[in-house]
This record gives sequence, C-alpha cells and structure tokens, in this order.
Amino acid sequence: MKKPVFTGAAVAIITPFKSTGEVDYEEFGKIIDHQIAHGTDAIVVCGTTGEASALHDKEHREALAWCCEYVNHRVPVVAGTGSNDTAYAIELTKFAAECGADAGLSVTPYYNKTTQRGLIAHYTAIADCCDRCLFLPCKSIQRNAHGRVLYNVPSRTGVSFTADTLYELSKHPNINGLKAASGNFSLLAETMAKCGDNLNVWSGNDDQIVPLMSLGGKGVISVLSNVAPQVAHDITQLCLDNRYPEAAKLQLQYHDLIDALFCEVNPIPVKKAMELLGWKVGGLRLPLVEPSEEHIAYIKRELENAGCKI
Repeated sequence: MKKPVFTGAAVAIITPFKSTGEVDYEEFGKIIDHQIAHGTDAIVVCGTTGEASALHDKEHREALAWCCEYVNHRVPVVAGTGSNDTAYAIELTKFAAECGADAGLSVTPYYNKTTQRGLIAHYTAIADCCDRCLFLPCKSIQRNAHGRVLYNVPSRTGVSFTADTLYELSKHPNINGLKAASGNFSLLAETMAKCGDNLNVWSGNDDQIVPLMSLGGKGVISVLSNVAPQVAHDITQLCLDNRYPEAAKLQLQYHDLIDALFCEVNPIPVKKAMELLGWKVGGLRLPLVEPSEEHIAYIKRELENAGCKI
C-alpha cells in the first residue's frame, strides 16, 4: 500500500502578480497563511491554476523554491513539474526535490501527444529520476510519501491514460497517485479496481469530490479552495469520516459557486474571485484575459450567495 502524499483538500493555488508583472511573494505568503489557517491540507504550486505555463523557467524555479521554504513543512507541498519535454520534466522534478517538495505533479504531455507506450516511457523516466532525486533528499523531512502524482486532464492535453497504462505505472514505487480531471467515472472505476492500493486517486474537479471519494479517492486538488478553503477541507473530511450524506449536502450547497469558478477558462474566474474578495492577485498573463463583465457579475453574485469572505 502506498501512503498518499496527502488526504483531504489541496489548494491548486493561484500565483499573484505585482502591477509590474513579477510574482508578488508578499501577497503569496498571505494567501498561503490564510489557506493553512482555514484547513487546507496541502499546497499545489505552479500548476494550471498557478499559470505555470506562462512562467518562464527562472520564475517557475523561484516560485517552487520560495513556496517550499515559506510553507516550511506545515503542510505538504506538491510542485507542478510537468512538461511535454521529458528531459525538462526530469530537470524540474530534480529541482523540486532539492527544494524539499513532497511530490511532483506531472501533466500528460500535450501538443506532441504520445501513445500509451510513450506515456509509460515518459513517466517511468521521471519516476526513475525521483528514485535518486526525490526520495533520497526527502528522507530527512520526516514525511512518508514522496513521489510522482500523475495528472490526467484530456480536455487540455488531448491525451488520456487508459486503465491498463495506469496499472503498469502504478507498479513503480515512486508513482504515488493520480489527479483525475477527466470526469470519466467508468475509466476511474476500472482503474481503481485494477490498481487497488498501488495508486492513490484525487479528484481534479470540485464538483465531483464526493462521488470520487466514495470509490476510495483520497481527496481533491481544488480550485474552490482558493476562495473557500475550509469548505473544501470539510467536504473531504466528511468523506474520510464516512459521512457521505453530509458531504454531498455540503458539496451541492456550493455547486453554483463551483460552476461560476469555471464560467471561463481556469484560472480566469478564480483569480477574479480572489480579487473581489480583497486579495491583491494582480492581472493574468497573456494569452489569458479578464473575464467578461457579465461573468464578473456572475462570479460576484455566487460569492455573495455562498457567503465567501476573507
């Protein structure tokens, strides 16, 4: 059995920028402190919601290093280290390990999408690197789960794992689990039946936390957590406590807000939501642009209906 990197709700955290365009680490620290104080179980930094694809290499590495140092083991840190270039993904994984990240989150290769055999080769190469560079340097951190978290999001990458591919990858000791954002529950059920305790699974969709955890999932990597960290934590904790009717009721209570946070391409709506709540998150990096006025009003209305505040 592989101990999960975390259980509960991990925030897929936004990256705040100054008006001049640089990462705003002062505001970033305030956001992280707020997250930890309100129940967030782990921090996922430099992922899709963190606009990692718009960060150049120096910024990406600086953000990973800063986050690991700032969090200082208060909760696990999962570093976004994926790339469609296997060699670069290995470089980022090694760097994240040196910084003290608890795991790396690696998206399926995009644009130059590969075959299932290619996915196995890609992730095996990264996981083999982790054996030397994630596991060994992290021994002194006193955490028991280090490794890769696979990220299946075919709506963005154009490629998806099969259950058989995930079964093969689950045999690798450094592949800890899967962030499942495909919404395909038939695939998930087949995968979880095949892999058993060799592959931990987290939801990548806030509106599917309860059904996924009812199959044995370990929690969620959450966009909702940016604006409602305690709620996301509470939904997952109720599931972990086997109190599914209460968890379902709470998830459905926030369904309209979750929809609003995805009214445009992530992270456009959630970053606007953070701004509306008073956070100094700065702008988006092109090609992402501000949401429409209609959607801003929609986001504001659902934040108010949900009672969200700093």
